[in-house]
Amino acid sequence: MSDNLRGALLMMAAMAAFTGNDTLLKAVTAEVPLFQSIVIRGAVTLVLLAGLAWARGGVRLRLGPRDTRIVGLRSVGEIGATLAFLSALQHMPLANLSAIMQSLPLVVTLMAALLFRERIGWRRLTAIAVGFAGVLLIIKPGGAAFDGWSVLGVVAMGCVALRDLSTRSLSPGVPSLAITIYSALAVTALGAVLAPFQGWVAVTPSQLISLAGAGVFLIGGYQFIIMAMRVGDVSAVTPFRYTSLLFAIILGWITFGQLPDALTLVGAGIVIASGLFMLRRERQLGIA
Repeated sequence: MSDNLRGALLMMAAMAAFTGNDTLLKAVTAEVPLFQSIVIRGAVTLVLLAGLAWARGGVRLRLGPRDTRIVGLRSVGEIGATLAFLSALQHMPLANLSAIMQSLPLVVTLMAALLFRERIGWRRLTAIAVGFAGVLLIIKPGGAAFDGWSVLGVVAMGCVALRDLSTRSLSPGVPSLAITIYSALAVTALGAVLAPFQGWVAVTPSQLISLAGAGVFLIGGYQFIIMAMRVGDVSAVTPFRYTSLLFAIILGWITFGQLPDALTLVGAGIVIASGLFMLRRERQLGIA
């Protein structure tokens, strides 16, 4: 098996794991308050991360001043993305929200140009503009099917872009596991602070198992995606991120009986096509 094929399989496994986490949380938060769910999932996640760190012989958590500031900014993005995404997920079909998130590579490229002065030519700018037009088809502003939760999905996408761009600025020596631990701590701490305002309810064994499963899926997704990006070529592996939409459609239909409408599928297709074109262009330019 070639490195690129292995990387592609790992990327698809990561997308399946993240979608599994989203599906379980959407099901549980229909009955359990959101912030309570975040706390329980976070506790499971932190225990698993501690076990993973122990199995690897420990992990260096101490960071230099510059990396500490960057991790703080990254945590802000992680917190914003979690709150916006999960709040929208409670009220939107899983596939619709996943379709909005497919424009993330476009947003990351645009923000990199604005913040890091990375050069992007007219072809990639056109691809970004076309991709954003696809997002408008998905959220349908001004239409009867439009609601504010779609806007939260766009906010979540922007926060994820901030998180990913912050990660690019970290020193190469910062362990990936340490970054994941700090992110989990930040999100769990926020959930613990806000949970009293929503209230706390008794959790059934099945709900607890679902939240624990969400934590397992989340850790699996993080580990698979790190492995994928380290095994294959970025330009060959990254397009397989788009399989998350396929997983979201399947799980949304099986679990909640929800399917995206035709306009959402058309918009998602435009977004994905724009992203693939941009990735191909970056490969031609030797950027990816």
